[in-house]
Parts: sequence; C-alpha cells; structure tokens
Amino acid sequence: MNEQDVITPVKKWLEQLVIGLNLCPFAKQEFIKNRIHFYPSKATTIESLLVDLQQELERLNADNTIETTLLIHPNMLTDFYDYNDFLDIADGLLIDMELDGIYQIASFHPNYQFADTEPDDAENYTNRSPYPLLHLIRENSLEQAVSNYPNPELIPERNIKLMKKMGHTKLQSLFTSYFDNEDKR
Repeated sequence: MNEQDVITPVKKWLEQLVIGLNLCPFAKQEFIKNRIHFYPSKATTIESLLVDLQQELERLNADNTIETTLLIHPNMLTDFYDYNDFLDIADGLLIDMELDGIYQIASFHPNYQFADTEPDDAENYTNRSPYPLLHLIRENSLEQAVSNYPNPELIPERNIKLMKKMGHTKLQSLFTSYFDNEDKR
C-alpha cells in the first residue's frame, strides 16, 4: 500500500465526516489553510511506531506552519484494545520528551468504542477513523480555539446526537465510501 492509498481515505473522512458534519468546529480552518500534516507510518512494531511518534512531535516543535498532525498507522494496533493500551505508552513519550501540556494526543480508530457502549452503537463513530491514528494537537491552539467558541462543552453531546440520528448503517456506508477508488472531492 502506497502513502497516498493511506492518506486519501483519511482526507475523505476528515472532509466528509469531521468537517462536513462539523464534528470538530476547529478542523475546517486548518484544513483549508493546509496546516494539517498527514503522516502515514510504515511501523510494524510498537518501537517503530514510537520512533514515528517522536519524529512527528519533533516536527511539530520545529515547524510552526504545521498546526496539527495525523499520524496514521494502518499496519499497527488494528485491534482497538491493543490500540487503547498503547495510548498510555504514547502519553508516556510526551512526558519523557517534556512535551506534556504542550501537545496532547487524541485517539481515533476504525473500531473505536466508548465505555458502556456496544460495538455497533452510532456514537462510537465520533472517534472512528478509516485507519488507527494518533491526532497530535498543540494545546495552546486548542485552548485558544475553545475559548473563542460558544459552549464548547456541548460539542460531544451534539456529535453523539447527530451520530445516533444518522445511525450505524448509514455511518458504516459512509466509512466504506472512503475507500472507493475514484476521488469524489
């Protein structure tokens, strides 16, 4: 699988679901400004994924033209529970690099499942992505965006209502469309 085969479904997901349905009201501006870095990792081990994560955190530190990074890892942590366990290791790397409080890692996975939900519950789609990925976020930018947005604490509730209204079948169909060969942008 080449890099574009990994990036294309993630871009479609970002455009159609995250931005298109306004799940994250802060994403559109950065997408339009081309300030989102898509990094398709070739990692096949935890160690190599940690190397990629460190590299991408260092890239964010060195390049202020990148607002946020999506570290996509299609060959690693495809099991959601393994992925979920890895998040503690990733947060540990932030601490080891003394970047805790400067960056945070948001989690997205094709089989994301919130506690106390069933696998097919529609609200899980608020954190589902075409491939497992780590979203590296600049905390100061997030804090600024949230402070300028009315009632940001209502975003998750609104997103869950929307996902439930759309339903699992429609959302699953949408996710399948991200992998269509023709580019629908």
